[in-house]
Amino acid sequence: MRKISFILPVILCQLGFLAINAQEQAVNISVDTLSKQVYMLTGQGGNIGIYVGEDYVFMIDDQFDRLSDKIKASIATLSDKPIAFLFNTHMHGDHSGGNAKFNSSETVLVAHDNVRGRIGANQKTKLEAKEISKEEYDKMLPEVTFSNDITFFDGEERIMAFHVHNAHTDGDAMVYFADNNVLHMGDTYFVGRYPFIDLASGGSVNGLIEAQKKALLLINEDTKIIPGHGTPSTRSELEAYLTILEDIKGRVQTQIDAGKTLEEVKTDKVLTAEYDESFGSGFINPERLRETFYNSLKGIQAN
Repeated sequence: MRKISFILPVILCQLGFLAINAQEQAVNISVDTLSKQVYMLTGQGGNIGIYVGEDYVFMIDDQFDRLSDKIKASIATLSDKPIAFLFNTHMHGDHSGGNAKFNSSETVLVAHDNVRGRIGANQKTKLEAKEISKEEYDKMLPEVTFSNDITFFDGEERIMAFHVHNAHTDGDAMVYFADNNVLHMGDTYFVGRYPFIDLASGGSVNGLIEAQKKALLLINEDTKIIPGHGTPSTRSELEAYLTILEDIKGRVQTQIDAGKTLEEVKTDKVLTAEYDESFGSGFINPERLRETFYNSLKGIQAN
């Protein structure tokens, strides 16, 4: 029995390693061409934006550390120019996990002020647990930060990045390629699924809705949208999505005003029933969405 109890954990560890390995090998990086210079890369995690400029590449988000080599190989099929800027739309690891692998003498990491703070806090925990080195910790952190907006210029292109307050998190930023008419919205917009609003990281229902309204003021019917997750989108699709979020917000607020409890709201399937089939099969299921809306509108901070 002792021998079996010793061998079993080893076998389980090996199986776990093989499963992770197989999962990594199964990830393919696909490319969508959105304009003459802008592309969307899809793999595992948040959608990546790639702008190929006159002398350099501007990259938005980088998914997970383990996929960095595959992502670099995919970018190399689009351009052999150096990645001069890597922009994090927010702090979550499926968008910033590859920072250290991409950070180099020729690549500058850029993000909102709060993104550096939150990535730093998360990575400090790993550093103190000796899961990462001090060098890796340093390379994970954005080197240039901004509070409200920042603009990059490349020939005729203006790359306009701007902060949206307390939306998906407290550090979200969108990036608009003005000449190419492409907007990367990060996780302030999910296509074909309910949104993830990270209340513990400063997100809010009202902030997410206002962020989408801000995006609609900027773009037109010809704009191509890169969502945080899902397929490339359009202005009309974003408008329809916003209408749904506002409708759900109104329904949940009515229940709150009527004195309903969290348990009553999150288990009330009627509130979101007409949207659940189209949007409820993703990371956020209908019950979790109703719970998030209730807590956010009540001002309850998640742990």
